[in-house]
Amino acid sequence: MQSLSPRARALGAAVLCLVIAVAAGLAVDSRLDRHWILRGLTAFLAICCAALLLTDQSRRLRQIITAIGLAMFGLIIPWSQTTWSKPPEIKFALQVATDAKSAAEKASSSSVTVANVKTAAEAHGGAVGSFPTEKTPQVHGADAFPVIVRAKRDQGRPWACVSFTGLDAKVRPC
Repeated sequence: MQSLSPRARALGAAVLCLVIAVAAGLAVDSRLDRHWILRGLTAFLAICCAALLLTDQSRRLRQIITAIGLAMFGLIIPWSQTTWSKPPEIKFALQVATDAKSAAEKASSSSVTVANVKTAAEAHGGAVGSFPTEKTPQVHGADAFPVIVRAKRDQGRPWACVSFTGLDAKVRPC
């Protein structure tokens, strides 16, 4: 049985890294910031490692280091970015955004209001606006977009910011 040439393995690794990078980027909800710059940089570094495997066959240690770089930039970093893209407060904010959009559509409105977001957050047991404390008794982010959404009514951080342009939501950490 004949094994693949080093060039075929390097080309296969480069294609696999591109497929993984694109799949990991598309696996994240479109309402979230997808970190395209970081994803593009890691895909570029993975392709550079594959190119090094393609061109440099001189030393075994260099091949091993390049293969480790390929695994890091082509698999581990894209997978971890996708896995960590939705912490609990972001998942809560996405649920609230979905419910607020549904409420606006049910009311035949062309845009989502802060009241829709507040109603949806309270229906899920959360709250809108920053948590008032003795140090900062003023509530921020409760009456205009971007709205601060908290998953627990009696807890301050962590929270997320939700904003709408018409019916299109954007969710981000704030």
